[in-house]
Amino acid sequence: MAEVGQDRPSTGSTDSIVRFTNVQKTYDGEILVVKDLNLDIRRGEFLTLLGPSGSGKTTTLLMLAGFETPTHGEIILEGQSLRSTPPHKRGIGMVFQNYALFPHMTVAENLAFPLQARRMAKDEQETKIKRALEMVELGAYGGRRPGQLSGGQQQRVALARALVFDPQLVLMDEPLGALDKKLREQMQIEIKHIHESLGVTVVYVTHDQSEALTMSNRIAVFNDGRIQQLASPEELYEKPQNAFVAQFIGENNRFAGTVKEQAGSACKVALDSGDMISALAVNIDGIGGRTSLSIRPEAIYLAPAEGTCDNIFEARIEELIYMGDHTRVRVDICGNNDFVIKVPRGASHVVLETGTKISVGWRSEDCRALDAG
Repeated sequence: MAEVGQDRPSTGSTDSIVRFTNVQKTYDGEILVVKDLNLDIRRGEFLTLLGPSGSGKTTTLLMLAGFETPTHGEIILEGQSLRSTPPHKRGIGMVFQNYALFPHMTVAENLAFPLQARRMAKDEQETKIKRALEMVELGAYGGRRPGQLSGGQQQRVALARALVFDPQLVLMDEPLGALDKKLREQMQIEIKHIHESLGVTVVYVTHDQSEALTMSNRIAVFNDGRIQQLASPEELYEKPQNAFVAQFIGENNRFAGTVKEQAGSACKVALDSGDMISALAVNIDGIGGRTSLSIRPEAIYLAPAEGTCDNIFEARIEELIYMGDHTRVRVDICGNNDFVIKVPRGASHVVLETGTKISVGWRSEDCRALDAG
């Protein structure tokens, strides 16, 4: 799929339900909040728009919903331009962070509202409401008002209301942000399962990268109004294409340096500390260019066996934090005293003590040379 600002490649047999073509958005006529967005959303997928505040992800969702109008470009839904289609005629379900439930109505009446707006017959309304409430495990709560429900139950009602009229597309804007950590994680799995069982297309906005990794088929990482990378959760984590994605998705160790040698996909980088590191050349400007090296904490070996790693250095243990399933080891290495290693429980054959020196290594293919960032 096309990244922002690039020509869109052929989608082959991919069945796209939504297409953004050269979409831009500005609120003041000067600063572009969304810049030349080209994006296809596949039918039935769970696509997350992920990024920090002000990155353009929420504006993109609001333009699709019809609450904002593109300054330039076209948004196509099911082959039809949305330029002159008001929000209530787009056939899109919406779930918000604040639930947006009517407090004076019962749960069943809240779910009936979008059905009544579509002039659905009373008996059909009842059937759909019953099915939607059972889907979110609130079958016995139809007669209650939102104020009588917990936050998690209210969020379930909001989800049921978005799904009750069988929309082709459901948009979710930070829907779990108001919930506590345990309930948020539970709802992530529930929403994921509902999506899988219904096959509805979901576009989900969040700034929480772990939430995006848990729930999505694909993730579009936004920054400064552009998609930095669009890929599966696994590819984003394992193969970030630039320094922003590497830093934003998961935990990441980073070195700054200068490219000294390059041969195909391999390169050697001189760090500011004077150390030389072998790496995978992913997104660099060639010999003499500055680069940012990215290494995941779980890709590091302690006291590596001979021939295991291309890069081996001496490190000093600065801090040990027991995390249950792993130990978080912070070391000072190659001029970086904030270098983190994740050691799985029972996996280390090395005695770890703060202040001691150890041998640390990693493979060149696990060390990605990216833009300077």
